[in-house]
Parts: sequence; structure tokens; C-alpha cells
Amino acid sequence: MNTKSIDITNKLKDKYGEEKTSALLSYLDLVLERNEHINLTAVRDRDEALVKHVLDSLSITDLPEYKEAKKIIDVGTGAGFPGALLAIVSPEKEFVLLDSTLKRLRVIDEFADTLNISNLKTVHARAEEIAKKPGFSEAFDVCVSRAVANLEKLSGWCLPFVRKGGAFIAYKGENYEEELTQAAKALKRNKAVLNRVESYKDVPEEISGHVLMIIDK
Repeated sequence: MNTKSIDITNKLKDKYGEEKTSALLSYLDLVLERNEHINLTAVRDRDEALVKHVLDSLSITDLPEYKEAKKIIDVGTGAGFPGALLAIVSPEKEFVLLDSTLKRLRVIDEFADTLNISNLKTVHARAEEIAKKPGFSEAFDVCVSRAVANLEKLSGWCLPFVRKGGAFIAYKGENYEEELTQAAKALKRNKAVLNRVESYKDVPEEISGHVLMIIDK
């Protein structure tokens, strides 16, 4: 572990405590270990993954929309980033991790059982289909999605899950303004508006251009 990773780990401990930080790092290690047998992430270096997966996933936790939310859905969760990590640091909240790839969800279930993460459940489905069903349609305070698709597609997939007064929070890169222009019709169709864009603060250069787009419904 290099000096930067040690500093990051210490910051995580200061913010989330020793026990939660240990669980975060254990989850990351489980993903990287299993990644040798099933493709869970393109990032294979642990120090790099600590920044690009753990820090990036947790960048949302200071937002008031996140703090106030009780039910959160992660659309296109992949290996559980950000949903599983958020479930670790926020045990008081309920998380649904949605993905169309069953083998990844089975891995998340296994890891959640190993680490006793009891406040998440995985759902195998396509977002555009399940969002119309009872228990999913407008059933969540917040929907998050990270590294899945452009904002136009994401808005159509994610906003139907969000209750009126809730928020869709998209993890995005430096080209977010272009995506926002392309997504204008999708936002209007779903009765949603961009509230604000939050830049990451005090983070390593690998994710310094990343933003959180907070879209209100």
C-alpha cells in the first residue's frame, strides 16, 4: 500500500470509523480477488481501485439528499459500486442494487453475506421494465447510478424509480454539460429538473474531474 492509499485509508477511518472502513476494504479485496475469475471491474490494482471505486462511490455521502434518504436504489450496480459500499457506511438506510447481469448480483449477495451487510438486496432485472411495477415505481427517495450510460438514457431508466420530491443523483465526468443538453427532453418527460452540480472536493487527481449531478423530481 503506497503513501497515498494509507492517507486515504486514514481519512476513511476518521470519517466512517474503524469498523466500517475495515468492511469497505474487505469488500474491495473480495471484488479484486474474485475479479481473477469473473469480470467485475476493469481496475485491477488495489491502490487505484481504492480511489476509483471506494472514494468515488462514497463522494455522495455528504449531500443532504443522500443524508435524508431512507430508501435508495442503485441502477446498474455492477460489482456493487456504489450501492454495496454505501450500504456499509449507512446501515440505517435500505438499498436495492439493480443489475441485468445475474452472476454479478450473486457475487454481491455472497460478499454481503460474508461481511454481514444486511441492509441491501439485489434485484435481477432491466431497469426500464421493473420501474413500472408496484414496489419499484416512484418507490425510492434517491436513485443513484455510476458509470452506466449517458445521462439521456439514465434519466429514462432512473427517474421512474424516484418518488415525487426525491432525487436522481448521477455520477459523471467532465463532459456532463454536453450530456445535460442531450438529456433535456428526457428530464422534461419525467418531470425532473437539474438542481445543481457538485464537484468533488479534496480528492486525488484520478477523480478530480468527476461531478455529482443532482436532479430533482
